[in-house]
Amino acid sequence: MKTFDIKTSKHQECIDITSQIANIVKDTKIQNGICFIYTPHATGGIIINENWDPNIGDDFIELISQIIPEGKWRHDKVDNNGASHIKSSIIGPSEYIPIENNQLTLGRWQNIMFTEFDGPKNKRTIYVTILKKDYTEGN
Repeated sequence: MKTFDIKTSKHQECIDITSQIANIVKDTKIQNGICFIYTPHATGGIIINENWDPNIGDDFIELISQIIPEGKWRHDKVDNNGASHIKSSIIGPSEYIPIENNQLTLGRWQNIMFTEFDGPKNKRTIYVTILKKDYTEGN
């Protein structure tokens, strides 16, 4: 397992973390397996989506903010981030990606992104766990 940290700069944003994860996969030299990406934050998430056009991330944040508006949740009485927790719960903290030939098997337009819903934050941690596929006889 490897970890890395990112810094977020906006209250809500999508940050492409594909290159960091691809480098971790490459460094393992594991040819075939599964890459598990996880973030332990209750107001952030992990998604896979297009990032060639940065408007996709902005559109995603805009849509989820329309569906889950801020300032109307009971949790806001505690620390004013009820919407952030709900968004994170719906998006989820993790993704799995197969590894083939020591590379992530992402589609042509797919990238891995951290979604920030309660920023900016100086430190958001990403965990990357690689499971090697076992090709022993009988499996």
